[in-house]
Amino acid sequence: MRIGQAILIALSLAVLTASTVAAGCGGQTAERVERRELVLATTTSVQDTGLLDGWIPLFEARYPYSVKVIAVGSGQAMEMGRNGECDVMLVHSPEDEERMVGEGFAVNRRPVMHNRFAIVGPPEDPAGVAASSTAAEAMRKIASSGSKFVSRGDGSGTHVKELELWGRADVLPTGGRYMESGKGMGDTLRIASEEGAYTLTDKGTFLKLRDGLTLSALFEEDEALYNYYHVMEVNPERWPDVNAEGARAFSDFVTGTEAQEFLRDFGVEEYGERLFFPDALPEGDLGQGCREVDSCERRSALLGSGRRKVRTAHGKR
Repeated sequence: MRIGQAILIALSLAVLTASTVAAGCGGQTAERVERRELVLATTTSVQDTGLLDGWIPLFEARYPYSVKVIAVGSGQAMEMGRNGECDVMLVHSPEDEERMVGEGFAVNRRPVMHNRFAIVGPPEDPAGVAASSTAAEAMRKIASSGSKFVSRGDGSGTHVKELELWGRADVLPTGGRYMESGKGMGDTLRIASEEGAYTLTDKGTFLKLRDGLTLSALFEEDEALYNYYHVMEVNPERWPDVNAEGARAFSDFVTGTEAQEFLRDFGVEEYGERLFFPDALPEGDLGQGCREVDSCERRSALLGSGRRKVRTAHGKR
């Protein structure tokens, strides 16, 4: 009887110990896989170039968040932020970003990176864009030659820049030769290629897709074509349910050393040049050292009266 009782006690202790260990392991596993969703609204260029394919696994390996990416034009991304439909934004429409922060819908706006816009078009360049001295001159040549031009037409950062350039050129683009795709950058490039048309694109997306396009990069050497990207968090005082901690973690990540150093080599092996240049590295590094937002944008002096004139004429924001 004592032996039987001893065996029963031993078995009970073994089962209890195994259950405790299993519960402990299960608790650790549950804690390890429990992740909060973080909604990133961003411009199509960072998706089309493949940058997020490199960045997001690095971020998710470090932080307990699962990133849901919604890639749209910058205008749509910021509208999502205004409506509390995302947590953080990575966009490239500086004046609209500043307005959003000023109106209290976004906080903690920080420079992340830049590249250039480029005017691309048919390799034979019927408008003579490649011989232009400024982006405004290039746009005037396109208009005066009667060449086709495909606009994003979607309120994106690229569309805003295009309208600014038409304003600088003192041209109001209209007529059947001026088409609006209403689509992202990749689709707009494909339409321009099919139509034998010109368009404005960020250089990174063009480099990523150029092998499948009958387009050449014809003009990009103008400071007016600098393209600056910033990260902003949706203001939790406006929308208390946003994932404010996750948004701050993502902002810290994309402006941190790991993500910024990733940019220095991104695209070089495949395309022979970087697709983006880091703007949150210390002065003197391979980036431009744009630690203050204003210092990155001062050279471009964006959005003068010409841009506003064209936007009013189009009847669009």
